[in-house]
Amino acid sequence: MENTVNDTWSEIAITVATADIDSAGNIANMVVPYGIYIEDYSCLEQEVMEIAHIDLIDEKLLEADRTKGIIHVYVNPHENPYEAVSFIKERLDSEHIECEINISDCATEDWVNNWKQYFHPMPIGKRLLIRPMWEDKYDANGRTVLHIEPGLAFGTGSHPTTKLCLETLEKYIDGTSTVLDIGCGSGILSIASLLLGAKSAFGVDIDSLAVKTAMQNAKENNLDESRFTAVQGNLSDKVSGKYSVIVANIVADIIMEFNKDVADFLEDDGVYITGGIIETREDEVLYSFAQNGFEVIERFEEKGWLVFVLKKTV
Repeated sequence: MENTVNDTWSEIAITVATADIDSAGNIANMVVPYGIYIEDYSCLEQEVMEIAHIDLIDEKLLEADRTKGIIHVYVNPHENPYEAVSFIKERLDSEHIECEINISDCATEDWVNNWKQYFHPMPIGKRLLIRPMWEDKYDANGRTVLHIEPGLAFGTGSHPTTKLCLETLEKYIDGTSTVLDIGCGSGILSIASLLLGAKSAFGVDIDSLAVKTAMQNAKENNLDESRFTAVQGNLSDKVSGKYSVIVANIVADIIMEFNKDVADFLEDDGVYITGGIIETREDEVLYSFAQNGFEVIERFEEKGWLVFVLKKTV
């Protein structure tokens, strides 16, 4: 039977230096539950001798680049390969791992539109429905609808760490909440907070496109600048005042950097919600929390991604 678009898998090929294979492989393996395939020929002769006890190796293998390795990730037809690529690239960049990423049978310039077929209205937690702007047929079923156009600023709500942050915000947001969203991206966490009843939200991101996208998404949800504002810049030079809820769904290294200053912007009885943390980084992130005066009051995990809820200890 001939394959159709609906039963075709996507192959993501990630090329990195052989020295980075293990770290990159750990990151890639968080995207799919069924494993990855790694090409690494850096120790080809030694491994063949140890395993097969022969020294006859195919000439094409001998000609392979020994300085690079390729990690192959296979994404099933019901999942979003473009969102997986976004997360892999973001995490590799945060670890300062140079890479080249390709999706088989899909040109890079088509990503922005092609991946939309994988993103449909989805319920999150008990109260929200995330609805992409291009989907007109949906049943809210009594849920509050968050309308979103991610554009090139990542953040759709379907990745485990974003989903966990949304579910966690639902537990902690009330009518008195003031929210600071660090690395706001598409604005999804800020907008969700406001739709859940928060008084106001302030987003900050180093990417000007993210800020533009977040502001547009706020308007699509009938939120004006009196309730939501986003600015381009860093935490220390663009944020002032104190907030009852601070959320940062970024990466471990940046969260650990922000931990040094974030307490200055958190009310004494406020909560600090952090996401985007791979479980392999948990120990060092927990150490950073403790060193900077935070205690963990809740921990959530899904598919190797962690979200923490913290309070100040002093």
